[in-house]
Amino acid sequence: MNPLLELRDIRHAYGTQTVVNNLSLKLEKGAIGCLLGPSGCGKTTVLRCIAGFEPVSAGEISVNGAVMSNAGFCLPPERRHIGMVFQDYALFPHLTVQANIGFGLHRMQKAERAARVGEMLKTVGLAEVPDKYPHQLSGGQQQRVALARALAPRPDLLLLDEPFSNLDVTLRGRLSLEVRDILKNQNATAILVTHDQDEAFAIADEIGVMHQGEIQQWDVAYNLYHRPANRFVANFIGQGVFLPGKILDSQHVEIELGTLAGDLPHQCTPDCQLCREGNAVDVLIRPDDIVHDDDSPLRAAVVHKAFRGADIMYTLRLPGGGIALSLVPSHHNHAIGEKIGIRLETDHVVAFRQSAP
Repeated sequence: MNPLLELRDIRHAYGTQTVVNNLSLKLEKGAIGCLLGPSGCGKTTVLRCIAGFEPVSAGEISVNGAVMSNAGFCLPPERRHIGMVFQDYALFPHLTVQANIGFGLHRMQKAERAARVGEMLKTVGLAEVPDKYPHQLSGGQQQRVALARALAPRPDLLLLDEPFSNLDVTLRGRLSLEVRDILKNQNATAILVTHDQDEAFAIADEIGVMHQGEIQQWDVAYNLYHRPANRFVANFIGQGVFLPGKILDSQHVEIELGTLAGDLPHQCTPDCQLCREGNAVDVLIRPDDIVHDDDSPLRAAVVHKAFRGADIMYTLRLPGGGIALSLVPSHHNHAIGEKIGIRLETDHVVAFRQSAP
């Protein structure tokens, strides 16, 4: 089955500055993808290229097998049958909720249009406020109107550009789950752009971590966290620290906290020099890899603590002087300077060539 959206080695530059470089991705129909990365990595430019707001200087973008852009061609945005939810929602202030939602349905018969608007009002939970104006709505309600307006014409693809950035943290978390449910209910294919990992994890089926105009890894959230493809992804996704380690064999790495068993460290191949016995590596240790255990003989000193409600994130100084993180249930409330028992509990070995000091 052909993907609904395919980008093949696209490139975009502003003058001599390359912003997107040889980027490729595929998205199946009904899937939700996400471009995740820090500011300036090129993720919004990719979205604008898909929408047709920016040309590509190389490569090709296709939707449903039809070419949207290549080096010599750029189909106008209005002919792409692609919906978009902008960062500021871009609602029409002089139109009611139902008029905003029905704005792109002018080609429908009046009765069909009214039925579709009514369906979308129910879908986004705004059936009680069809006659209100944008300024009478909360930020979350405005976001739903923008989403309903974009979905109403049944676009082949929906693009969402940082859609929750104007909302507070609590509302952002709740709405991200609601938006996923709405998109899945409509069987919509969508691409989200965000710098927020929690949003990406809550909404997307697949996530592309971007850096300097390239996708470093296109994968599900679990693999990005537990099986990062390179050091940038390992550093960017979640929290963790690198501890020095030594290769014992192709399945074992020794660090200060004990011996890790698992697949070959990252960057290893059967003939790789890195994986030889005794070689030095940097091993990624996540906060959930270090378990608080009062009975453990291995002790670490608390140097910082961040209370998070159900959990406390402890920064610990290990006996050898290294620093590690541990996420501990908050009823284990320890003081700065106190030594606590810990043990290593890992399921994955994530190791990279040791960086220069």
